[in-house]
Amino acid sequence: MRQLRLVLSIAAVLFLGMASAGADGKPYIVVASTTSTQNSGLFGHLLPRFRSKTGIAVRIVAVGTGQALRLARNGDADVLLVHHRASEERFVAAGFGVRRFEVMANDFVIVGPASDPARVGASTHAAEAFQSIAEAKALFLSRGDDSGTHKRELELWRAAGIDARRASGTWYREAGAGMGATLNSAAAMAAYTLTDRGTWLAFGNKAGLAVLVEGDARLANPYGVILVNPKRHPHVKAALGQAFIDWLIGPPGQAAIAAFRIGGRRAFMPSGGG
Repeated sequence: MRQLRLVLSIAAVLFLGMASAGADGKPYIVVASTTSTQNSGLFGHLLPRFRSKTGIAVRIVAVGTGQALRLARNGDADVLLVHHRASEERFVAAGFGVRRFEVMANDFVIVGPASDPARVGASTHAAEAFQSIAEAKALFLSRGDDSGTHKRELELWRAAGIDARRASGTWYREAGAGMGATLNSAAAMAAYTLTDRGTWLAFGNKAGLAVLVEGDARLANPYGVILVNPKRHPHVKAALGQAFIDWLIGPPGQAAIAAFRIGGRRAFMPSGGG
């Protein structure tokens, strides 16, 4: 059924392509997504395969999840692909998106100086690790950018019973930047931070940083994809956007996600269709 839906979507795209084409005459869509999918190299792996199959170009706007949601809410994208499920479900419930589909998952990890001055490496739970950081007043660098990673970080502080932002400017610092820039700053400052695993694996400047906490269920990181609702924004390229979604959650896209590696390690686990 999913394969049939993909074939029908592609047929609709071919029929509507000229009406949705760019200056070069080729059909395209705009996808608002997260920095993690771009910084990890995943889109560089997926998009040529999708275009080869369908002829559709994909223009990525890679920003934090909060900003991606705002772009989609304003009709400045055809498809939304982000990683904060509660926000995604609110987006659909408010009528801005048609339906959320599960695409893939990876996880977050807590990284910090290998010397681990707050001794978070002994923690089995992320919230416990955050408590140790706060008690030691060890330097922690937050993305501070309303991204999916930042949202999860704030959830972990709440689970730890700590309002870390009250310490802003002391041991708690806010970068207001993407994941790559935040990791660079954390490496320079010998600070702890929360990162998605995909960006961590692709990150070249690890310096003295190491993964210190991983595996907690609270660190699970699912990604969802949503077609922006054409009833809310009639200019949305619904047929082309749905073709992208159908490919992504169908066997070809899921196989491509499973095949993506960084340094020989799988960065994302396919989970499409849910």
